[in-house]
Amino acid sequence: MYITCLDMEGVLVPEIWIEFANTTGIPELKRTTRDEPDYDKLMKFRIDILKQHGLGLKEIQEVISKIDPLPGAKEFMDELRENCQTIILSDTFEQFAGPLMKKLGMPTIFCNTLEVAPNGEITGYKMRCEKSKLTTVKALQSMGYDTIASGDSFNDLGMIQASKAGFLFRTTDKIKADYPQYPAFTEYSELLAAIKDVIKQ
Repeated sequence: MYITCLDMEGVLVPEIWIEFANTTGIPELKRTTRDEPDYDKLMKFRIDILKQHGLGLKEIQEVISKIDPLPGAKEFMDELRENCQTIILSDTFEQFAGPLMKKLGMPTIFCNTLEVAPNGEITGYKMRCEKSKLTTVKALQSMGYDTIASGDSFNDLGMIQASKAGFLFRTTDKIKADYPQYPAFTEYSELLAAIKDVIKQ
């Protein structure tokens, strides 16, 4: 039995931090896992920038409330879930993901948690588990599932490499060049067709 594991930001919804950077006019917050492979380094950088500007969870959630899924993402998820079990594996946080999951039809998501002070300041974060995407894929495989994985960033490569089939989606030219063995798609119809082909085998 197959389970498809998908990244969220950049694949199904816009990058939350980029949207927040555009809203606040803080260009440093446009840096994502596409640019920085070290997630801990990236998050500490983000938290430091937020503190410098006196911004917290409330301000980020206000921006998230106005974000819609990428065009075609909801329809893609609906059809994909009719063909196989699907889980979103994201390094985002439960405090961010809720409104977006409602707009996607409430798919299952495994993500992380922010540590937030009573005044709303983001003070840290807690990963669900170490190397959460890869660890989850291996756990699913240990239960007898074959996994299919797709994402766009450095932090997706572990789950893509460990899966029976892996696909890049709307990724960077550098990642495509460094990992030519993985088909790279830009349209949901292409990704859906590739996943269906694997399931049929």
